[in-house]
Amino acid sequence: MREDPIVAEIRRFRAEHAAKYGHDLDRICEVLREKQAKSKRRVVTRNPRLLVEKPTKKSVSVCNNSSSTH
Repeated sequence: MREDPIVAEIRRFRAEHAAKYGHDLDRICEVLREKQAKSKRRVVTRNPRLLVEKPTKKSVSVCNNSSSTH
């Protein structure tokens, strides 16, 4: 399977970035928070969306009765 050059570039950047901070996730997050705080861009925080429960076979109505006449 041929490797996608874009995926390879992203992986290379990710590896270099992690190595820059000693593969320390806490340090990486700290640096990103500092960068975000210095940014002039507005940060939008949204509430999580609620997932709608999928209907089960028991909850499906019995409206498709083949013996009914129209």
